Amino acid sequence: MNNRSGRPITPAYLIFFVLFSIETWRILFGFIISIMLTPRIITTDISIMGRSMLYVMVASIGWAVSEKPAKWISAGFKKIILKDRL
Repeated sequence: MNNRSGRPITPAYLIFFVLFSIETWRILFGFIISIMLTPRIITTDISIMGRSMLYVMVASIGWAVSEKPAKWISAGFKKIILKDRL
């Protein structure tokens, strides 16, 4: 199995693809922000469905606001790991 560049897809390729992807870091930031902030804004009268929706909404907001930090982290990993091979 190959990707668009013709390189074989190996476990190492997948790990580095995920590590260098900006979207990976944005999703991670969304989860972290949701886990940290949602319990602080949940009231006792919200149902399970309402709580779930609130977690998803806060995670989406965290994903949306984390573009710059995610780019910075991804570029930093590329610089550290790939060094002069860019």
